[in-house]
Amino acid sequence: MAVVVGIDEAGLGPVLGPLVVSGVAISVPDDARDTSLWELLAPAVSRKRSDKTAVAVNDSKKLYSGRAGRSLHHLERGVLAMLAAAGHHPRRLSELLALVAPGAGEQRGRYPWYAGADLDLPRSVDATDVALAGNAVKRAMSTAGVKLVGVRAEPVFVGEYNQLVAATRNKSTTAFDVTSRLLVWAWGRPGGDNVDVYVDRLGGRQRYRRCLQRVFEGCHLKVLAETESCSSYAISRGPCRLRVSFEVGQDAKAFAAALASMLSKYLRELFMETLNGFWARHVPQLEPTAGYYVDGRRFYAAIQPAMAQLGVDERLVYRTR
Repeated sequence: MAVVVGIDEAGLGPVLGPLVVSGVAISVPDDARDTSLWELLAPAVSRKRSDKTAVAVNDSKKLYSGRAGRSLHHLERGVLAMLAAAGHHPRRLSELLALVAPGAGEQRGRYPWYAGADLDLPRSVDATDVALAGNAVKRAMSTAGVKLVGVRAEPVFVGEYNQLVAATRNKSTTAFDVTSRLLVWAWGRPGGDNVDVYVDRLGGRQRYRRCLQRVFEGCHLKVLAETESCSSYAISRGPCRLRVSFEVGQDAKAFAAALASMLSKYLRELFMETLNGFWARHVPQLEPTAGYYVDGRRFYAAIQPAMAQLGVDERLVYRTR
């Protein structure tokens, strides 16, 4: 068996809320490692959100909707159905975080809007529909010899984000540092002697050799390609081999990267819901925000008097870059 891993982020651009980087690991038969998982798992999964029965799996930007009350519909259905197919059924945000982001608990305790905050899941889809969709995906996976073997998310809350950016002075470098945690996680997957990792390229970086040498110190590293659209590398130590590709639009090309994109966006939106709810309780008639620059500044200005009253450190709220 081979293991295919996808890594992608959500929330690098906003000024409020966390950056979330996620990884998804899927085992596939050796002879199917280069076969599209959309093809292997059809008709249980589809790229299209218009399909009423299949689980939509795609770049989160193509699935997230701006429609009130339905913005999370396809992201949530896809993430929870895929987890259900692997036997996981989180019913609360706290349960989801314990499953996919076990390191987030201590960090979020520093933030009044996250500490102790919990949300019932699912938020925008029917739980029965999620269970049925999960069963369909499970059957398709069993038939194809495919299995979801790992899901991991790294939420980077604003305080840690500001510290990382201060150290690197570069947002893309910060994002790669967090991505590195997931590359190490991928290296340790069951079946780790044959791992393909697909990462959505961050910014304009084209050369990753030195960065990867720091992450995989003592390993042999070979450059396979460094072009404008794709940078790929082979990393080995003893019998363990990992091939990692950084490619533009990877989250729309590789199934595992698309699912990682969805998980990152889904978690970020859940965190933003708790953040908006907290400040709405302290600032009358406060309009919620998605956290992007212009509207994020509006929101931040509106909550500053309440921040002062509550003694909240601005470095935990607003990003420096």
